[in-house]
Amino acid sequence: MNDAEVFTEFTDSGAILKGHFILSSGLHSDTYLQCARVLMDAQRAERLCGALAAKVKKKFADDFDLVVAPAMGGVVVGYEMGRQLGVPSIFCERENGVFTFRRGFTIEKGAKVLVVEDVVTTAKSSLEAIEVIKAHGGDVIAEVCLIDRGAGAGNLPVPLISLLKLDVPTFKPDALPAHLKNIEAVKPGSRFLQQK
Repeated sequence: MNDAEVFTEFTDSGAILKGHFILSSGLHSDTYLQCARVLMDAQRAERLCGALAAKVKKKFADDFDLVVAPAMGGVVVGYEMGRQLGVPSIFCERENGVFTFRRGFTIEKGAKVLVVEDVVTTAKSSLEAIEVIKAHGGDVIAEVCLIDRGAGAGNLPVPLISLLKLDVPTFKPDALPAHLKNIEAVKPGSRFLQQK
């Protein structure tokens, strides 16, 4: 699957949103990638993750024991990548604002782990996931994502493989461009959802 085909999958599903968005990193953007839209079609998810799994196999052969995805965005991608690679898939989720493993999920000491995200921007969630994996005895070998939308890969201590790299500008709240200043900002992500 080439870049144009991947981009078409995202546009055809309505997953590329335009407006004024506050990303989970706190940065602002005029573009948001709502991967839940692209993944709601199981056949599309299978195609995209199949192409990503092919990239992983080409680079790493059979080097993974486990897939770990940060919730929420990575859960569907993580499940499908685990299926495509033939290894179990679990996820970490936030409890009191910190990633942890719940639901009986464990990691064998020394297990070779592939971290799976939907979108990587600053890599903040990825770094938090890597820390909790290491704290539970896992050895993170690499990370993969559907979309790499920023300079976050440079922050990772492991290689990042993406299906598509999109250079989408982000802005600090005090440095918004003119075209965003008069548009109400929305937070479409899940990092700061409050439980009731």
